[in-house]
Amino acid sequence: MFVLVLILLLLAAVFGVLGAVLKAVAFLVLTAVLTVTVLVALAWWGIKRKTREFQAEYDREITRQRSTRYRVNEAQRDAGDLPPPRDDRY
Repeated sequence: MFVLVLILLLLAAVFGVLGAVLKAVAFLVLTAVLTVTVLVALAWWGIKRKTREFQAEYDREITRQRSTRYRVNEAQRDAGDLPPPRDDRY
């Protein structure tokens, strides 16, 4: 493969189009590198976004579980929250 590339470069140099060939190859290589870089950046951004969403959902779920698990003791409630007293002596 390397020999084929070398022969093509020598032919381009002989016919005087080596500069155009190198410019075209540089354009193709830079386009490929830029495309891969943009795709990797978008994938990284998407992964970070999904991770934040999962973390926020997890935090909401944990908060909801803690608030339902630990209820206020009746002795700690305000007097207005309690039912009216009932006299059971009679």
